This record gives sequence, C-alpha cells and structure tokens, in this order.
Amino acid sequence: MSTDSTDPTHGTSGAGDPEAGGPLPPSHRRATNAVDTPGAHSTTSPDAGVNPRQQLVAVRSEVGKAVVGQDAAVTGLVIALLAGGHVLLEGVPGVAKTLLVRTLATALEVETKRIQFTPDLMPGDVTGSLIYDSRSAQFSFRAGPVFTNLLLADEVNRTPPKTQSALLEAMEEHQVSVDGRPLTLPDPFMVIATQNPVEYEGTYPLPEAQLDRFLLKLVLPLPERTQEIEVLSRHTSGFDPHNLQSAGLRAVAGAEDLALARTQVSTVGATPEVLAYAVDLVRATRSMPSVALGVSPRGATALLAASRAWAWLAGRSFVTPDDIKALALPTLRHRIQLRAEAEMEGITSQSVIESVLRTVPVPR
Repeated sequence: MSTDSTDPTHGTSGAGDPEAGGPLPPSHRRATNAVDTPGAHSTTSPDAGVNPRQQLVAVRSEVGKAVVGQDAAVTGLVIALLAGGHVLLEGVPGVAKTLLVRTLATALEVETKRIQFTPDLMPGDVTGSLIYDSRSAQFSFRAGPVFTNLLLADEVNRTPPKTQSALLEAMEEHQVSVDGRPLTLPDPFMVIATQNPVEYEGTYPLPEAQLDRFLLKLVLPLPERTQEIEVLSRHTSGFDPHNLQSAGLRAVAGAEDLALARTQVSTVGATPEVLAYAVDLVRATRSMPSVALGVSPRGATALLAASRAWAWLAGRSFVTPDDIKALALPTLRHRIQLRAEAEMEGITSQSVIESVLRTVPVPR
C-alpha cells in the first residue's frame, strides 16, 4: 500500500489514494501500517459517541478475510456507498471482482444479486416484466434482479446499448418504470459493474451518458507475488470462495449504520476555495488539446461527494484540497473522452488528470 504523492500504478494520490488504501481513522491506520496524511490529524468528529465510522472501517478488514490484495477497491466501494453512487470495476478475469462484491454484501448484511450481461440479454431480464396469470386473467409484475441492494452487473459492456440503458433510470433515479408506473428500488442500492480491459471482441462500449452515472471507476490490479502466495496458502488451508462462512466472515455493519453514516457525511463542509479548486480541475480538462470531451458539471458534483465521504472516513468534518486530489483520478478518469490522434500518441485519461493536477493552483 503506497502513500507516495505519485503512484506509477494509480497516478497522483495527494493526501492518499483511495486506490492505495487510505486515509482512515488513526486506529485503523496503525493496524494497517499506513502513513498519516496531511490534514488527517485534524479530527473534528461530529459523533463523539457510538460511531458508524468504526463499523464501516471494520468492513474493510472483514472483507480482507476472503479477498487478498484489493484493499484499495474495498475503500472505493465504501466511499461510493457513503456517497450514494455506483462503481465501475475494471480488471482482468480472476482478480476477485465477483468475490469482492459478495464479501462486501456479507460484511454489510445486505442483499446482492448478479447479472451476467450477454448479447442476448433483454431489458426485462434486468428490471423485471409483466407476466400474464391465466388463473386471474391479469398481468402481474415479476421483479427482476435489479431489485436488490448491491447489483453486480458482470461484463456490462457485453450487452447491447438497449439493455445497458435499462440501468440508467435505476442508477439515476433509484427506480424502474414498468407499464408507466414507477417502482422504487431498495435502499441502499448500488450498481457495481465490471468490464474486462483486455478483451474487446463482441463488446459494446458504454455511452458517455452511462459512464457519467458511475461515481468511481476502480482498476483492480493483479496481486503482488506475496499476495498471490497468500491466496494459494488460504486455498490449501481449506478456504472455499463459494462458502464465505468457512472464512469466518461476519456482518460488522448494516443498512441502518450506513444510513446514519450518510447523514453524517452530508454534514461535511467545504470552503469556497476548495469548491473553486474542484471546479477549476474539472474545467481544465475541457480545455486540454488532447481531450474531445471533458468532465461535465456532474463530474464536479461527483468529485465533491466522493471527497466528502473520504474526509468523513478520515475523521474530519471538512474537505481539504488533498481530498480533492486523492479522489480526482478514480472519479474523473472515465468521464474524459480523448481525441483519436491523442490516443494514437499514447495519451491516456490518467495522464490528462495528472497534468491538470500539476498545473491547476492548489488553494492554501
């Protein structure tokens, strides 16, 4: 886990990169040998008593009982839950994307369902459909898998845009419309979509409007050598990824804890200077010569929402510029469309964001 200001794997991290694991409350940072970050020592906690923050931080270590080497992704998923957003997971097959979601749902004691997206998947297979009952001579609604708390949309880019669009209303409005009637989805509700960054044959690129609905895009790397040895060691010791109870996994937080945590996150403030810094970063992406489509205003609100959740996890009641810098890469990289000639030159959205972070003045 790295807290360097520039991480070659994940980009500029500022106060600490969510993709590198922290910041987290001081007690947990000691437990994980992470390094304290600038500003994280100022802990003005609005909840001096029983703190749901402790329970949500415990989720990360609980997930670690089953998933090795993906602490960063767990932190990102917790941030998205706190901010009420959705997550796009990108990684090659076999890096525990599905296991990560199942384990997170178990640790949070919420329901999860999985949809394997394929070219022949229909919108009704996601949202549900009206079924004719011959006995009553009436149509009744049969709910689809979208009616859950954590929806794993596996290989979401393998289904046509018509079916992909079935998720748009659910992601934005937390409801689906059936026969003109809106049906509210459970709370909490989060879509965790996965895509393979290597295999593009037979895929349908996600449209910009759908990408913009994802709060974060998290990249799951291959585990380090020691971590991969640990995976094999656990399997030789009897670990079964299909039986999470065998790993001693237990629920350490619930929907009520998450609701209380979201209420507290909503009280995290930001000065006008910090808000202006977030806007300046977003606006700078629109004027880069290599960018065809920069980050939209929705991206700025997403950056602020993720930064507030990040600050809350760090035990602070205010957002710092370092929080904005830490969340810039996972929040903005999927919202940038590069020019074709820039892509041929090897320019990436990550390099664009890193350039913006270097050039936009940081408020003091």
